[in-house]
Amino acid sequence: MALFTYPVLQAADVLLYQATHVPVGEDQKQHLELARDIAQKFNNDFASEEAAVFTLPEPYIPPEAARIMSLRDGSSKMSKSDPSEMSRINLADDADTIMKKVKKAKTDPEPLPSEAAGLEGRPEALNLVSIYAAMAGESVDSVLATYGGEGFGKFKPALGEVLVESLAPISERFNALKSDREELDAILARGAARAREIASPTLDSAYRALGLVRAHH
Repeated sequence: MALFTYPVLQAADVLLYQATHVPVGEDQKQHLELARDIAQKFNNDFASEEAAVFTLPEPYIPPEAARIMSLRDGSSKMSKSDPSEMSRINLADDADTIMKKVKKAKTDPEPLPSEAAGLEGRPEALNLVSIYAAMAGESVDSVLATYGGEGFGKFKPALGEVLVESLAPISERFNALKSDREELDAILARGAARAREIASPTLDSAYRALGLVRAHH
């Protein structure tokens, strides 16, 4: 059943707030296309062109690292459901853990090429270079201009440092919030109130379009 209901619930989460753009990874693009189809169908069937109920959201897929792969297998995506902790970087990981995971990441014996074309057929190398490029705000080619010809023995510690530096402020805040239940509850309450405020008019117009009356609590 979830196969049918989950994408609809996901669409509701997007459409309820009149989202115009949704940041997604490439693998979520079709979910967003379904959300657009549902919005379009509802607008066509129950609303006038001038008073469409739902906004058709656009996917926003940042070109950098649109799909980050597992550190243990360059052909499958990095995922929190992977049984191996070593396959991913978690936001709560400390500097030592990040460095250890990067150093143990799967690679091949060849040195890095000096341009992107040379990464073809080397999924793990491509993944690690792409992660570096995204975190350092550089292009893959510029990373390779620096590290082309080098082995992973030199590249991995450099990648570890870039990750540690970029993620340190995030993981610090993440861990501080995790241990402050009161602050978390307050953030959730504020978020819920703001979400209700934005969602309510959409819900009202959806009910009106269907000829139903919504009971306000």
